[in-house]
Amino acid sequence: MSHHDISLRPLEDIAAALQSDELAEHDCPLPCVDGVVAIAADVRDLLFPGYRRARRTTGQQGVRERSQVLARLQTRLRREIGRAVVHVQHTLRIHGQHFDAPCASQITDQFLNSLPTLQQILRSDVQAAFDGDPAAKTNDEILLCYPGIEAVVMHRVAHELHRLQIPYLPRILAEWAHRETGIDIHPGATIGRRFFIDHGTGVVIGETCEIGEGVTLYQGVTLGAWSFPRDEQGNLIRGIKRHPTLEDDVTVFSNATVLGGTTVIGKGSRIGSSVTLGRSIPANTIVTIEKPVLRFRDAA
Repeated sequence: MSHHDISLRPLEDIAAALQSDELAEHDCPLPCVDGVVAIAADVRDLLFPGYRRARRTTGQQGVRERSQVLARLQTRLRREIGRAVVHVQHTLRIHGQHFDAPCASQITDQFLNSLPTLQQILRSDVQAAFDGDPAAKTNDEILLCYPGIEAVVMHRVAHELHRLQIPYLPRILAEWAHRETGIDIHPGATIGRRFFIDHGTGVVIGETCEIGEGVTLYQGVTLGAWSFPRDEQGNLIRGIKRHPTLEDDVTVFSNATVLGGTTVIGKGSRIGSSVTLGRSIPANTIVTIEKPVLRFRDAA
């Protein structure tokens, strides 16, 4: 039978077939991904006006315009947080579990109150990028062009939402930033001030990482887990520390891998390119791989 002989099923039948039992259970709305990304854009405009959509204005006019953005952001946040909380409540109730739902309005206000502190921390990140990259001409260039800063901005926002125990939204933001920049930072990772990711492509930072102040990572760095332990029933054990700790002023060069929840990289240490490390090292230690030997021969 050729494809010309196939008749289309009634559209209602196809629609019914696509409605799985699993989806039918979740009949309350999920957060809107586009709405969450719009929230991130509003936050970025507030933290760094003039670099994307918002104009750079000062004085009373600037206060009025920022107030308008804040009002829009407040509405969007309350809506998306409310959806996330109600959906998690509904899902867990189906499976006989309980979720202490935070109040969307109160959580939104807590997040908005954190923005001035977030701005100060992010300014220190921008300055660290300028201080650490001789190719940077101005801080404006860093904010306009550097994917590492874009990823860190989104992480700071996502981490604050994660800290406030808001479901879904932090991961949506983190994965959006991952797609945009090639840098994968779990919103649960704790990162100190003056954090700089140079180049950035392929960087992975796990959920339980703890990173001190003044840390620099280069492209291809993985801060990961050795393994994923399971309980007696074979279920993954969640909530334990699986990823390393980097103390202040650590530098990890390109394509290095640091693994394990008990691994601590001491203050001021440097991990060389392509090193794989799964144990702790004391402060001010340099770890490198012995230089490989290059061999040349006639191709003929």
